[in-house]
Amino acid sequence: MRLLVLGGAGFIGSNFVRYLAQKKEHRILVYDLLTYAGRFENIADLIENKRIDFVKGDICDEKLLKKVIREFDPDIIVNFVAESHVDRSINEPSRFIKTNIVCHHILLEVLRTLDKPLLHTSTDEVYGELPEGVYADESFPLNPGNPYSASKAGFDLLLKAYGRIYGLKHIIVRPSNNYGPRQHPEKLIPRTIVRLLLGLKATIYGSGSQIRDWLYVEDTSRAYETILKKGRFGEIYNICAHNLSSVENVIYKIVKIMNKKLKEEIVYVRGRPGEDRRYAMICEKVKKLGWKPRVDLDAGLRITVEWYKANEWWWRPLVNEYVLRDIPWEMTL
Repeated sequence: MRLLVLGGAGFIGSNFVRYLAQKKEHRILVYDLLTYAGRFENIADLIENKRIDFVKGDICDEKLLKKVIREFDPDIIVNFVAESHVDRSINEPSRFIKTNIVCHHILLEVLRTLDKPLLHTSTDEVYGELPEGVYADESFPLNPGNPYSASKAGFDLLLKAYGRIYGLKHIIVRPSNNYGPRQHPEKLIPRTIVRLLLGLKATIYGSGSQIRDWLYVEDTSRAYETILKKGRFGEIYNICAHNLSSVENVIYKIVKIMNKKLKEEIVYVRGRPGEDRRYAMICEKVKKLGWKPRVDLDAGLRITVEWYKANEWWWRPLVNEYVLRDIPWEMTL
C-alpha cells in the first residue's frame, strides 16, 4: 500500500510510521512542516536508511500538497496533523482554529479535487466530559469543552459533510490519551518524567482526579494498521485500552517507577479553567476488526520512563516554559 502520512514526524504519526516501516509492506511518504512538535529526529534514521521518503510541507500550502499527492499517487492519506495541546489552546485559540479547521479545509478541497481517500485522526475529547458510568460510542453526541477539542469536533463534522455531499471517502479515528516514546514533554506523562529527571517536582492540576483512558502509542499504531486493512469508509472508530486512571494515580505510578518519594516530589497546583473531569469510550467497533490493546498502563509507563531516561539527547532541546513552569496555561491569562 502507498501511504501519504501527513504529520508523520509528530508523536503518534512518527510512531505509526516507525511501526509500519518495520514490515516493509508499504511505500511511505511523510509530509510534515516540522513545527515544534513535529521533529525530523523522530524519523531521520528511517529516511537515511531509505525506509521512507520525506517532504517538508504545510497542509495550508494547497499548491505543494496537490503536487505531492499527484506525484506520489497514494492509495490513501493518513492524517496526524494537528495543534493538540489543551494548555496551548487556552493561550492561543486562534492557532488551533487555523490549523485544525481552516488548513484542514484546504486539505479537503485538495482531496475532493484529486479523488483521494482520507483516514483522519480525531480525539476522544470531542465527546467532552462524561459522568461516571457513561461511555461514548461512535454515535455519541459531540460536546467539546475547550478550544482544542472544539476545533477537532468542528473538522470531524466538516469531513462528514464532505463525505455526504461530495462523496469524499474517509474514515475518522478517535484515540484516547496516547503516551509513549517521542511525545513532546509539554504533555503530562513525558512532562512529569522530564521534570523529575531535571530535579523539579511533578505537578498535578487541581485534585488530580481527572479520569483518562491511557493508550500506549504502539497499540494505537496497530489499531491504525487494522483499520487500514479492514475498516470501512464512512465509519468512525474509537480506539481505547480501557486503562481508566486518574491523573493523580498516573503521576504516582511514574514517581514510584523512578524511585522517588511521593510527598517530596509532587506539588498540587491550580487546575485548568473548564477542565473536563472524565473521558471514557466504548471501543468494541475496532475490536470487531480483530484489534485489541496489548500493553497495560503499568508496563507502558515503565517502557516510557526508561526511554526518556535513555534519550536525553532527544528531549533536552525541548525543555521550554511549558515544561519548566508549574502552571503553563497561566502564561497569557
